[in-house]
Amino acid sequence: MKDIPLMPKATAVWLVENTSLSFKQIANFCNLHEVEVQGIADGEVAKGIKAYNPIIAGQLTREEIERSSKDVHRSLQLLKKELNISTKERKKPKYTPLSKRQDRPDAILWLIKKYPELLNAQIARLIGTTKNTVVSIKKRTYWNFNSLSPKDPIAINLCSQLDLENALEKAKIKIKREREKIEKEKMDSG
Repeated sequence: MKDIPLMPKATAVWLVENTSLSFKQIANFCNLHEVEVQGIADGEVAKGIKAYNPIIAGQLTREEIERSSKDVHRSLQLLKKELNISTKERKKPKYTPLSKRQDRPDAILWLIKKYPELLNAQIARLIGTTKNTVVSIKKRTYWNFNSLSPKDPIAINLCSQLDLENALEKAKIKIKREREKIEKEKMDSG
C-alpha cells in the first residue's frame, strides 16, 4: 500500500495554493486523480476544505518541495516518522462491582489466615480495599466479622495468581531483611 499524507485533499489544497508543483505530482503524492487536483485548482472540487500544511505537519520539507518544483518528473517523498508505541500492559482499574464487594472481607480473612506474612498494605492493594478494613478484620473488630467466611481471592477474581505471588515474594524478602537486621544487632551488642 502506498504511503499517503494525512488528510490528502486538504494537503492537495495547500500544495495547489502554495507551490508550483504540477497537478500530476500533487495527485501522485496525495493519492488523488490528476483531474481532481485540477478541479481543486479551479475551485470546483474541495470547496470549504481548509488547507493543511504538510511542512508544519512534518510530512514534507520545503527542500523536498523545491526539488520537485524544479523537476516535473520527480515525485514528492513523504517523510515517515517512526513512532514508538508502548505495549506496556496497563493496570486494570480497581473498580469492583457491587456483587463482588461483599466478597472482599472474605478474601481478606482468607489471606490473613493463609499468608500471615503479608503486610496490611499488600493485602489492601491486592483486594482493592483500605488498610483500615484489613486491620479491623485482623483485630476481629470488623462490623460483620462473625458472618465472614474465608474465600480465595483468586477463585473469586479479586486478584491474579501472579499478583499474589509477587506480593508474597516481597513479604518474604522484607521478613528476611528484618531477621538479618535483628541478628546483626544481637551480634553487635553481644
